[in-house]
Amino acid sequence: MSEGDLILRLAGRGDGVGESGRFHPLTAPGDRVWPDGGIEPGPHRQVPPCRHFPECGGCQLQHVDDEAYAGFLRDRIVSALSAQGVPAPDILEAHISPPNSRRRASLRTDRSGAIGFNAEKSHRIVDMRECHILRPELFALVHPLRALLGKLKPGASAGVRMTLADQGVDLLLEKVEAEGLAADEALGAFAREHRLARLALDDGYGAQTRWEPDPVTMTLGAVPVPLPHGAFLQATAEGEAALVEAVREAIGPARIVADLFAGLGTFAFALEGRILAAEGARDAALALKAAAGRARRPVFVDHRDLYRRPLDSAELDRFEAVVLDPPRAGAKEQSALLARSRVPRIAYVSCNPSTFARDCAALVEGGYRFDWVRPVGQFRWSTHVELVGAFSRQDGG
Repeated sequence: MSEGDLILRLAGRGDGVGESGRFHPLTAPGDRVWPDGGIEPGPHRQVPPCRHFPECGGCQLQHVDDEAYAGFLRDRIVSALSAQGVPAPDILEAHISPPNSRRRASLRTDRSGAIGFNAEKSHRIVDMRECHILRPELFALVHPLRALLGKLKPGASAGVRMTLADQGVDLLLEKVEAEGLAADEALGAFAREHRLARLALDDGYGAQTRWEPDPVTMTLGAVPVPLPHGAFLQATAEGEAALVEAVREAIGPARIVADLFAGLGTFAFALEGRILAAEGARDAALALKAAAGRARRPVFVDHRDLYRRPLDSAELDRFEAVVLDPPRAGAKEQSALLARSRVPRIAYVSCNPSTFARDCAALVEGGYRFDWVRPVGQFRWSTHVELVGAFSRQDGG
Protein backbone atom coordinates (compact mmCIF):
# COMPACT_ATOMS: atom_id res chain seq x y z
CA MET A 1 0.00 0.00 0.00
CA SER A 2 3.04 2.26 -0.43
CA GLU A 3 1.32 4.06 -3.31
CA GLY A 4 -2.00 4.20 -1.54
CA ASP A 5 -4.89 1.75 -1.53
CA LEU A 6 -7.42 2.58 -4.27
CA ILE A 7 -11.03 2.04 -3.15
CA LEU A 8 -12.83 -0.15 -5.67
CA ARG A 9 -16.29 -0.60 -4.17
CA LEU A 10 -18.41 -0.40 -1.03
CA ALA A 11 -18.92 -3.47 1.15
CA GLY A 12 -22.23 -4.50 2.70
CA ARG A 13 -21.82 -2.34 5.81
CA GLY A 14 -20.71 0.67 3.82
CA ASP A 15 -16.92 0.41 4.26
CA GLY A 16 -14.74 0.94 1.21
CA VAL A 17 -12.86 -2.09 -0.14
CA GLY A 18 -9.40 -1.33 -1.46
CA GLU A 19 -7.26 -3.04 -4.10
CA SER A 20 -5.43 -4.67 -1.20
CA GLY A 21 -8.66 -6.28 0.00
CA ARG A 22 -8.62 -4.16 3.15
CA PHE A 23 -11.72 -2.40 4.47
CA HIS A 24 -11.55 1.36 5.02
CA PRO A 25 -14.40 3.12 6.88
CA LEU A 26 -15.89 6.31 5.44
CA THR A 27 -14.30 6.00 2.03
CA ALA A 28 -15.88 6.19 -1.42
CA PRO A 29 -15.06 4.38 -4.68
CA GLY A 30 -12.15 6.16 -6.32
CA ASP A 31 -10.69 7.43 -3.02
CA ARG A 32 -7.08 6.55 -2.27
CA VAL A 33 -6.05 5.67 1.28
CA TRP A 34 -2.41 6.41 2.14
CA PRO A 35 -0.27 4.46 4.62
CA ASP A 36 -0.63 7.23 7.24
CA GLY A 37 -4.45 6.92 7.09
CA GLY A 38 -4.95 10.03 4.99
CA ILE A 39 -7.63 9.92 2.29
CA GLU A 40 -7.19 11.43 -1.15
CA PRO A 41 -10.76 12.15 -2.35
CA GLY A 42 -11.91 10.46 -5.52
CA PRO A 43 -14.64 11.46 -8.00
CA HIS A 44 -17.48 9.86 -6.00
CA ARG A 45 -16.75 11.50 -2.66
CA GLN A 46 -19.01 14.32 -1.48
CA VAL A 47 -19.26 16.55 1.58
CA PRO A 48 -21.82 15.03 4.01
CA PRO A 49 -24.73 17.48 4.36
CA CYS A 50 -25.51 16.74 8.02
CA ARG A 51 -23.53 17.81 11.09
CA HIS A 52 -24.43 14.52 12.83
CA PHE A 53 -22.75 12.31 10.22
CA PRO A 54 -21.11 9.84 10.79
CA GLU A 55 -22.01 9.69 14.49
CA CYS A 56 -25.75 9.24 13.90
CA GLY A 57 -26.80 5.73 12.96
CA GLY A 58 -29.57 6.98 10.65
CA CYS A 59 -27.13 7.30 7.74
CA GLN A 60 -23.97 5.43 6.80
CA LEU A 61 -23.23 6.75 3.29
CA GLN A 62 -23.67 10.52 3.21
CA HIS A 63 -20.08 10.82 2.01
CA VAL A 64 -20.73 9.16 -1.37
CA ASP A 65 -22.52 10.58 -4.41
CA ASP A 66 -25.66 9.12 -5.94
CA GLU A 67 -23.77 7.24 -8.66
CA ALA A 68 -21.69 5.40 -6.07
CA TYR A 69 -24.75 4.81 -3.90
CA ALA A 70 -26.65 3.29 -6.83
CA GLY A 71 -23.62 1.07 -7.45
CA PHE A 72 -23.71 -0.03 -3.82
CA LEU A 73 -27.37 -1.03 -4.17
CA ARG A 74 -26.60 -3.05 -7.30
CA ASP A 75 -23.54 -4.70 -5.75
CA ARG A 76 -25.48 -5.81 -2.67
CA ILE A 77 -28.02 -7.58 -4.86
CA VAL A 78 -25.45 -9.17 -7.18
CA SER A 79 -23.39 -10.38 -4.21
CA ALA A 80 -26.43 -11.97 -2.55
CA LEU A 81 -27.42 -13.73 -5.78
CA SER A 82 -23.88 -14.96 -6.33
CA ALA A 83 -23.83 -16.49 -2.84
CA GLN A 84 -26.83 -18.60 -3.88
CA GLY A 85 -25.38 -19.52 -7.26
CA VAL A 86 -27.92 -17.40 -9.16
CA PRO A 87 -26.59 -15.44 -12.17
CA ALA A 88 -27.58 -11.79 -12.05
CA PRO A 89 -30.27 -10.88 -14.61
CA ASP A 90 -30.74 -7.47 -16.20
CA ILE A 91 -30.42 -4.89 -13.43
CA LEU A 92 -32.58 -1.86 -14.09
CA GLU A 93 -31.71 1.69 -13.07
CA ALA A 94 -31.85 2.13 -9.31
CA HIS A 95 -34.40 4.41 -7.73
CA ILE A 96 -33.01 6.63 -4.97
CA SER A 97 -35.51 8.61 -2.93
CA PRO A 98 -34.64 12.31 -2.62
CA PRO A 99 -33.43 13.99 0.57
CA ASN A 100 -36.04 14.92 3.19
CA SER A 101 -38.56 12.41 1.85
CA ARG A 102 -38.92 9.87 4.70
CA ARG A 103 -42.56 9.94 5.83
CA ARG A 104 -42.15 7.59 8.75
CA ALA A 105 -39.47 7.32 11.40
CA SER A 106 -38.80 5.58 14.71
CA LEU A 107 -36.69 7.79 16.96
CA ARG A 108 -35.43 7.18 20.46
CA THR A 109 -35.74 9.42 23.51
CA ASP A 110 -34.79 9.25 27.17
CA ARG A 111 -35.17 11.05 30.48
CA SER A 112 -32.51 13.61 29.51
CA GLY A 113 -34.74 14.95 26.74
CA ALA A 114 -32.56 13.80 23.84
CA ILE A 115 -34.46 12.76 20.70
CA GLY A 116 -32.96 11.17 17.62
CA PHE A 117 -31.57 8.00 16.10
CA ASN A 118 -29.13 5.86 18.03
CA ALA A 119 -25.45 6.44 17.39
CA GLU A 120 -23.91 3.98 14.95
CA LYS A 121 -23.41 0.59 16.67
CA SER A 122 -24.57 2.03 20.00
CA HIS A 123 -27.63 2.52 22.21
CA ARG A 124 -26.61 6.13 22.84
CA ILE A 125 -29.05 8.66 21.38
CA VAL A 126 -27.72 11.36 19.06
CA ASP A 127 -29.78 14.43 19.99
CA MET A 128 -31.14 15.50 16.61
CA ARG A 129 -30.60 19.16 15.66
CA GLU A 130 -30.92 18.70 11.91
CA CYS A 131 -31.92 15.86 9.61
CA HIS A 132 -31.64 15.50 5.86
CA ILE A 133 -33.75 12.38 5.46
CA LEU A 134 -37.00 13.16 7.33
CA ARG A 135 -39.91 15.01 5.76
CA PRO A 136 -40.01 18.59 7.13
CA GLU A 137 -43.39 17.91 8.75
CA LEU A 138 -41.78 15.23 10.92
CA PHE A 139 -38.60 17.09 11.78
CA ALA A 140 -40.60 20.17 12.78
CA LEU A 141 -41.95 18.21 15.76
CA VAL A 142 -38.59 17.18 17.19
CA HIS A 143 -37.83 20.38 19.12
CA PRO A 144 -41.37 20.88 20.49
CA LEU A 145 -41.39 17.23 21.59
CA ARG A 146 -38.48 17.90 23.93
CA ALA A 147 -40.65 20.34 25.88
CA LEU A 148 -43.64 17.98 25.87
CA LEU A 149 -41.65 14.99 27.10
CA GLY A 150 -40.31 17.12 29.95
CA LYS A 151 -43.89 17.22 31.28
CA LEU A 152 -44.38 13.45 30.94
CA LYS A 153 -42.59 10.35 32.23
CA PRO A 154 -40.53 8.73 29.44
CA GLY A 155 -38.95 5.39 30.28
CA ALA A 156 -35.28 4.60 29.92
CA SER A 157 -35.79 3.29 26.36
CA ALA A 158 -38.74 5.38 25.22
CA GLY A 159 -39.54 5.82 21.55
CA VAL A 160 -41.11 8.36 19.21
CA ARG A 161 -42.82 6.96 16.12
CA MET A 162 -44.00 9.44 13.51
CA THR A 163 -45.91 8.80 10.28
CA LEU A 164 -47.14 11.39 7.82
CA ALA A 165 -50.74 10.34 7.17
CA ASP A 166 -53.41 11.96 4.97
CA GLN A 167 -54.59 14.18 7.84
CA GLY A 168 -51.15 15.15 9.16
CA VAL A 169 -48.61 13.59 11.50
CA ASP A 170 -49.59 10.44 13.38
CA LEU A 171 -47.52 10.47 16.58
CA LEU A 172 -47.03 7.49 18.89
CA LEU A 173 -45.00 7.85 22.10
CA GLU A 174 -43.75 4.48 23.33
CA LYS A 175 -42.90 3.63 26.95
CA VAL A 176 -44.14 7.05 27.99
CA GLU A 177 -46.61 7.66 30.82
CA ALA A 178 -48.89 10.67 31.24
CA GLU A 179 -50.18 10.90 34.80
CA GLY A 180 -52.49 13.57 36.13
CA LEU A 181 -54.49 16.47 34.75
CA ALA A 182 -51.47 18.58 33.84
CA ALA A 183 -50.03 15.83 31.64
CA ASP A 184 -53.38 15.28 29.92
CA GLU A 185 -53.72 18.99 29.22
CA ALA A 186 -50.18 19.15 27.87
CA LEU A 187 -50.94 16.32 25.43
CA GLY A 188 -54.11 17.99 24.21
CA ALA A 189 -52.45 21.37 23.82
CA PHE A 190 -49.55 19.83 21.87
CA ALA A 191 -51.87 17.96 19.52
CA ARG A 192 -53.96 21.07 18.83
CA GLU A 193 -51.02 23.43 18.37
CA HIS A 194 -49.25 21.14 15.92
CA ARG A 195 -52.42 19.97 14.20
CA LEU A 196 -51.65 16.30 14.69
CA ALA A 197 -53.70 13.70 12.89
CA ARG A 198 -53.45 11.45 15.95
CA LEU A 199 -51.59 11.29 19.23
CA ALA A 200 -51.26 8.02 21.10
CA LEU A 201 -49.29 6.71 24.06
CA ASP A 202 -48.03 3.19 24.66
CA ASP A 203 -46.92 2.62 28.24
CA GLY A 204 -46.09 -1.00 27.50
CA TYR A 205 -49.64 -2.31 27.31
CA GLY A 206 -50.55 -1.27 23.78
CA ALA A 207 -51.24 2.01 22.03
CA GLN A 208 -53.95 4.21 23.55
CA THR A 209 -55.28 7.05 21.42
CA ARG A 210 -55.44 10.42 23.18
CA TRP A 211 -56.25 12.62 20.19
CA GLU A 212 -57.84 11.84 16.82
CA PRO A 213 -60.27 14.47 15.50
CA ASP A 214 -60.93 12.47 12.34
CA PRO A 215 -60.20 8.84 11.50
CA VAL A 216 -56.59 8.61 10.33
CA THR A 217 -56.00 7.20 6.84
CA MET A 218 -53.22 6.61 4.35
CA THR A 219 -54.18 6.79 0.69
CA LEU A 220 -52.88 3.83 -1.31
CA GLY A 221 -53.73 3.55 -4.99
CA ALA A 222 -56.28 6.39 -4.63
CA VAL A 223 -58.04 4.48 -1.80
CA PRO A 224 -58.00 5.95 1.75
CA VAL A 225 -57.07 3.07 4.08
CA PRO A 226 -57.54 3.21 7.88
CA LEU A 227 -54.10 3.45 9.49
CA PRO A 228 -53.62 1.13 12.51
CA HIS A 229 -51.09 2.09 15.14
CA GLY A 230 -47.59 1.05 14.08
CA ALA A 231 -48.71 -0.28 10.69
CA PHE A 232 -46.05 -0.90 8.04
CA LEU A 233 -45.77 1.62 5.21
CA GLN A 234 -43.19 2.14 2.53
CA ALA A 235 -40.70 4.69 3.81
CA THR A 236 -41.19 7.30 1.10
CA ALA A 237 -43.94 8.16 -1.35
CA GLU A 238 -41.35 8.21 -4.14
CA GLY A 239 -40.05 4.77 -3.18
CA GLU A 240 -43.58 3.39 -3.04
CA ALA A 241 -44.27 4.72 -6.54
CA ALA A 242 -41.08 3.10 -7.85
CA LEU A 243 -42.00 -0.25 -6.31
CA VAL A 244 -45.55 -0.08 -7.66
CA GLU A 245 -44.31 0.78 -11.16
CA ALA A 246 -41.89 -2.15 -11.10
CA VAL A 247 -44.57 -4.56 -9.85
CA ARG A 248 -46.95 -3.48 -12.60
CA GLU A 249 -44.25 -4.05 -15.20
CA ALA A 250 -43.41 -7.46 -13.73
CA ILE A 251 -46.96 -8.83 -13.80
CA GLY A 252 -47.89 -7.32 -17.17
CA PRO A 253 -51.52 -7.70 -18.26
CA ALA A 254 -52.52 -10.11 -15.46
CA ARG A 255 -55.99 -9.40 -14.09
CA ILE A 256 -56.39 -12.19 -11.54
CA VAL A 257 -53.63 -11.56 -9.01
CA ALA A 258 -52.66 -12.79 -5.55
CA ASP A 259 -51.02 -10.13 -3.38
CA LEU A 260 -49.23 -12.05 -0.62
CA PHE A 261 -48.03 -10.30 2.56
CA ALA A 262 -50.36 -7.52 1.38
CA GLY A 263 -50.09 -5.21 4.40
CA LEU A 264 -52.50 -2.30 4.04
CA GLY A 265 -52.81 -2.81 0.28
CA THR A 266 -49.89 -0.88 -1.22
CA PHE A 267 -49.97 -3.14 -4.28
CA ALA A 268 -53.51 -4.53 -4.05
CA PHE A 269 -55.05 -1.07 -4.55
CA ALA A 270 -52.54 -0.11 -7.26
CA LEU A 271 -53.38 -3.06 -9.53
CA GLU A 272 -56.32 -3.64 -11.86
CA GLY A 273 -58.52 -6.69 -11.99
CA ARG A 274 -59.52 -9.10 -9.24
CA ILE A 275 -57.08 -9.25 -6.34
CA LEU A 276 -56.71 -11.70 -3.47
CA ALA A 277 -54.88 -9.91 -0.66
CA ALA A 278 -53.45 -12.26 1.98
CA GLU A 279 -52.12 -10.67 5.18
CA GLY A 280 -51.23 -12.16 8.56
CA ALA A 281 -51.49 -9.02 10.72
CA ARG A 282 -55.06 -8.77 11.96
CA ASP A 283 -55.29 -4.97 12.17
CA ALA A 284 -53.83 -4.52 8.69
CA ALA A 285 -56.16 -7.13 7.19
CA LEU A 286 -59.22 -5.49 8.77
CA ALA A 287 -58.15 -2.03 7.57
CA LEU A 288 -57.56 -3.34 4.05
CA LYS A 289 -60.93 -5.09 3.99
CA ALA A 290 -62.79 -2.01 5.23
CA ALA A 291 -61.12 0.23 2.65
CA ALA A 292 -61.84 -2.18 -0.21
CA GLY A 293 -65.49 -2.37 0.82
CA ARG A 294 -65.95 1.39 1.00
CA ALA A 295 -64.19 1.92 -2.33
CA ARG A 296 -66.08 -0.98 -3.94
CA ARG A 297 -62.85 -2.44 -5.22
CA PRO A 298 -62.64 -6.16 -6.18
CA VAL A 299 -60.05 -6.89 -3.49
CA PHE A 300 -60.80 -10.02 -1.47
CA VAL A 301 -58.97 -10.14 1.85
CA ASP A 302 -57.70 -13.35 3.45
CA HIS A 303 -56.46 -12.94 7.04
CA ARG A 304 -53.82 -15.63 6.77
CA ASP A 305 -50.41 -16.39 8.27
CA LEU A 306 -48.42 -17.25 5.17
CA TYR A 307 -45.57 -18.71 7.22
CA ARG A 308 -47.79 -21.31 8.86
CA ARG A 309 -50.29 -21.67 6.03
CA PRO A 310 -48.85 -20.60 2.66
CA LEU A 311 -50.95 -20.91 -0.46
CA ASP A 312 -50.47 -24.35 -1.97
CA SER A 313 -49.95 -25.09 -5.65
CA ALA A 314 -53.63 -25.78 -6.32
CA GLU A 315 -54.59 -22.39 -4.85
CA LEU A 316 -51.79 -20.58 -6.67
CA ASP A 317 -52.61 -22.05 -10.07
CA ARG A 318 -55.83 -20.01 -10.17
CA PHE A 319 -53.87 -16.79 -10.58
CA GLU A 320 -52.35 -15.10 -13.60
CA ALA A 321 -49.70 -13.45 -11.42
CA VAL A 322 -48.51 -13.36 -7.83
CA VAL A 323 -47.06 -10.38 -5.97
CA LEU A 324 -45.28 -11.04 -2.71
CA ASP A 325 -43.72 -8.53 -0.32
CA PRO A 326 -42.57 -10.47 2.75
CA PRO A 327 -40.75 -9.14 5.83
CA ARG A 328 -36.95 -9.37 6.09
CA ALA A 329 -37.15 -13.11 6.80
CA GLY A 330 -38.33 -13.65 3.24
CA ALA A 331 -40.88 -16.22 2.08
CA LYS A 332 -39.09 -19.56 2.11
CA GLU A 333 -42.18 -21.75 2.54
CA GLN A 334 -44.31 -19.79 0.08
CA SER A 335 -41.51 -19.63 -2.50
CA ALA A 336 -41.08 -23.41 -2.41
CA LEU A 337 -44.76 -23.84 -3.26
CA LEU A 338 -44.63 -21.12 -5.91
CA ALA A 339 -41.73 -22.97 -7.53
CA ARG A 340 -44.04 -25.97 -8.02
CA SER A 341 -46.95 -23.89 -9.33
CA ARG A 342 -47.96 -22.85 -12.84
CA VAL A 343 -48.33 -19.13 -12.08
CA PRO A 344 -47.15 -17.33 -15.25
CA ARG A 345 -45.66 -14.23 -13.59
CA ILE A 346 -44.25 -13.34 -10.18
CA ALA A 347 -43.23 -9.96 -8.76
CA TYR A 348 -41.15 -10.37 -5.62
CA VAL A 349 -40.64 -7.23 -3.51
CA SER A 350 -37.91 -7.55 -0.91
CA CYS A 351 -36.16 -5.50 1.76
CA ASN A 352 -33.42 -8.11 2.27
CA PRO A 353 -31.23 -9.18 -0.69
CA SER A 354 -30.00 -12.27 1.20
CA THR A 355 -33.39 -13.86 1.80
CA PHE A 356 -34.56 -12.72 -1.63
CA ALA A 357 -31.61 -14.54 -3.23
CA ARG A 358 -32.42 -17.70 -1.26
CA ASP A 359 -36.05 -17.63 -2.44
CA CYS A 360 -34.98 -16.64 -5.94
CA ALA A 361 -32.82 -19.76 -6.15
CA ALA A 362 -35.86 -21.91 -5.33
CA LEU A 363 -37.94 -20.25 -8.04
CA VAL A 364 -35.21 -20.60 -10.66
CA GLU A 365 -34.66 -24.25 -9.74
CA GLY A 366 -38.40 -24.77 -10.13
CA GLY A 367 -38.31 -23.56 -13.72
CA TYR A 368 -38.89 -19.82 -13.49
CA ARG A 369 -36.88 -17.40 -15.57
CA PHE A 370 -35.39 -14.54 -13.57
CA ASP A 371 -36.09 -11.65 -15.95
CA TRP A 372 -34.80 -8.54 -14.19
CA VAL A 373 -34.39 -6.81 -10.85
CA ARG A 374 -34.79 -3.15 -9.90
CA PRO A 375 -32.90 -1.79 -6.87
CA VAL A 376 -34.75 0.75 -4.71
CA GLY A 377 -33.04 3.00 -2.19
CA GLN A 378 -35.85 4.38 -0.04
CA PHE A 379 -33.61 4.68 3.01
CA ARG A 380 -31.29 7.21 1.39
CA TRP A 381 -27.66 7.12 2.54
CA SER A 382 -28.22 3.93 4.54
CA THR A 383 -27.10 0.38 3.83
CA HIS A 384 -30.73 -0.77 3.63
CA VAL A 385 -31.55 -2.19 0.17
CA GLU A 386 -34.96 -2.87 -1.34
CA LEU A 387 -35.76 -4.35 -4.72
CA VAL A 388 -38.33 -5.82 -7.07
CA GLY A 389 -37.53 -9.03 -8.94
CA ALA A 390 -39.52 -10.19 -11.98
CA PHE A 391 -40.01 -13.88 -12.79
CA SER A 392 -41.87 -15.64 -15.59
CA ARG A 393 -42.64 -19.27 -16.27
CA GLN A 394 -41.89 -20.53 -19.73
CA ASP A 395 -42.30 -24.27 -19.35
CA GLY A 396 -46.01 -24.46 -18.49
CA GLY A 397 -45.35 -25.64 -14.94
